[in-house]
Amino acid sequence: MSYCSSIYYLYGLRKHGIKLGLDNTSKLLSLAGNPHKRFKCIHVAGTNGKGSVSAMSASMLRASGFRVGLFTSPHLASFTERIRVDEREISESEVAELTDEIRLLVDGADGLNPTFFEFVSVMAFTYFARLGVEWAVIETGMGGRLDATNIVMPEVSVITTVGNDHKEFLGETIEEIAGEKAGIIKKGVPVVSALQGAEAAAVISRTAAERSAPLSVCGRDFGPDIRSSNLYGSRFDYSDNSSDIFSIKDIYVPLAGEFQPINAAVAIKAVSLATGIAGHQKSGGPAPDIKAVKDGLASTRLRGRLEIISSDPLVIIDGAHNVSAARAVAQFARRYLSERKIILVLGIMADKDIKGIVEALLPVSSEAIFTAPAYARAESPGRLAALAEASGFANVSVAATVMDAVATARDRQASCGDGVPPVVLITGSFYTAGEALGAMGEKTILSTLRETL
Repeated sequence: MSYCSSIYYLYGLRKHGIKLGLDNTSKLLSLAGNPHKRFKCIHVAGTNGKGSVSAMSASMLRASGFRVGLFTSPHLASFTERIRVDEREISESEVAELTDEIRLLVDGADGLNPTFFEFVSVMAFTYFARLGVEWAVIETGMGGRLDATNIVMPEVSVITTVGNDHKEFLGETIEEIAGEKAGIIKKGVPVVSALQGAEAAAVISRTAAERSAPLSVCGRDFGPDIRSSNLYGSRFDYSDNSSDIFSIKDIYVPLAGEFQPINAAVAIKAVSLATGIAGHQKSGGPAPDIKAVKDGLASTRLRGRLEIISSDPLVIIDGAHNVSAARAVAQFARRYLSERKIILVLGIMADKDIKGIVEALLPVSSEAIFTAPAYARAESPGRLAALAEASGFANVSVAATVMDAVATARDRQASCGDGVPPVVLITGSFYTAGEALGAMGEKTILSTLRETL
């Protein structure tokens, strides 16, 4: 089967929808020889920040000398972004080979109908085991308790910031959603949590206590002290209140946004608990290596999170697809772009809190171009424009496609004359971000195959 045929096959698995539960994954992994039991892992759940924490954790593990797998979702430009070993994406030929191999297992098992994410999770675990990965950082697709990745037994469980998203699957309240995220907590396995709101914090604390899982909370037990921050990243000091660790001075993380040092602190705590590299010496583990922390974070790369894809003139892409993420983008704009006009290019999925996302981003924008990525669940540009106009925001236009929207924004950016050109800010969905990368000239291959984010 060719790569494109494999991707279309995987796309076809979406006919099975999203089925939360571990039965299919467990059966398929058993048929594949349980590859997930052949490496250690850190398991990451949460609403916002889990991609950043996962990337940072993997980078620190690599800097410590380990062979490291990273499984994340969704992708922006190519499916191969999801599965990496030591920063090398799985190749197209390897995707095709693994799809053929796992498809044979599925076809030979009566009544086994895995979803897209279940199949791809097994593909990632098989790939990691085959390449001799020592550590893997595994990001949940959605939720936690019934997510396909929750089949793993991690060394550390991580829960990033919990917010309202995927209510149709995870629950209507923060408590319900936090309960699903906390479902990754295993008996006796350390848990690291970002600073949470009171409702989520209570659920996570209670679940950790019930499962005798030691809990470390950012802002209470450890955290960052930001030294400086700009469009390109932040410098901060890390400190920990536990008895066997110390502060780490002048850490640099090249990801924009003042929330990234918080994500970095969560990642430091998780990796140090797992391996001992920052002072939490584990029996038989490596000697403490602060250099691995600093080098790993400084070399972290992550697409689609306040990513500057053009610096002159300035174009920024972010996959913010819920209200809390949109507010973080707006806060970033106020902090670093307050003296610049911003042309907002916005495309959102119809099942999101559209009004909340629009209202979060309009106050920092001088102009808004509403669009729709090429996906059936995308909200119509006209409805987005109507919401903006109803709120009193007048400088509105619509574009049928993301490519058209980006072209319009770049044309207006270029027509500013000799003055400082406005910033183009493209956000609202990973679908929108991915198509914008294609519109900016990056190679994209069947990029519409993503989860429902």
